[in-house]
Amino acid sequence: MRLRLLRRRLTVSAPRVSVRSALPWPLRWLLGAVVLGFSGALALWAFEFGKDIAGLDRNAKQELAQLRQEVQQLREDLTKAQSVANTAESLLTAEKVAQEQLVGQMRQLQADNQALRNDLGFFERLIPGSGTDAPTIRALQAERLSPVQVRWQALMIQAMKNAPDFRGVLEITFAGTLDGKSWTLAQAPQAVVIKGYLRQEGVVSVPPGAVVKTVTAKLLQGSSVKSVQTIPL
Repeated sequence: MRLRLLRRRLTVSAPRVSVRSALPWPLRWLLGAVVLGFSGALALWAFEFGKDIAGLDRNAKQELAQLRQEVQQLREDLTKAQSVANTAESLLTAEKVAQEQLVGQMRQLQADNQALRNDLGFFERLIPGSGTDAPTIRALQAERLSPVQVRWQALMIQAMKNAPDFRGVLEITFAGTLDGKSWTLAQAPQAVVIKGYLRQEGVVSVPPGAVVKTVTAKLLQGSSVKSVQTIPL
């Protein structure tokens, strides 16, 4: 009987036996967490130690700080350079505008100077009148603007004070040669009203090749000639 029992225990048909640990499950979890934490800390220490051995982290923080400082300095320099460039551009624009204004003023002064010279040329020829109330042509000027244009100016005055207004016409005649022959050109008469003095001017077109030798101004009232003046050109 004992032999059968012993054989049953030793064979496959023997009853199953389970082995259980004596530690409760909370202690198992705590022990697992401690082991995992220790493994993680060990791995982190190994990683940092490896970087230190390889020299990767020795001056990284210092170089990063230096790079940040250099970037900040470059930004400040760029801002200053842009400010200087904007100021220089504004100064150049202001200088250009001032120069253009100065050129315009110089041109205007030259034109005013020329006009004053023309007026002076007219008024320098004013002489005391003869006591008659009839107007006279006191100044006549002409100049060639181009081969086909002639500019003329005439000054008419009444020398007598408080003389009545004069109403008449002014005729301008050009004489010379054209193609070797005598040539004249009479401008259309202009109605004039003289109150003390009057200045008239105009530009007349002449044929190409015409040689203008004289210019004549004639002041008329009806069919009566009051004053005539002829000048060479």
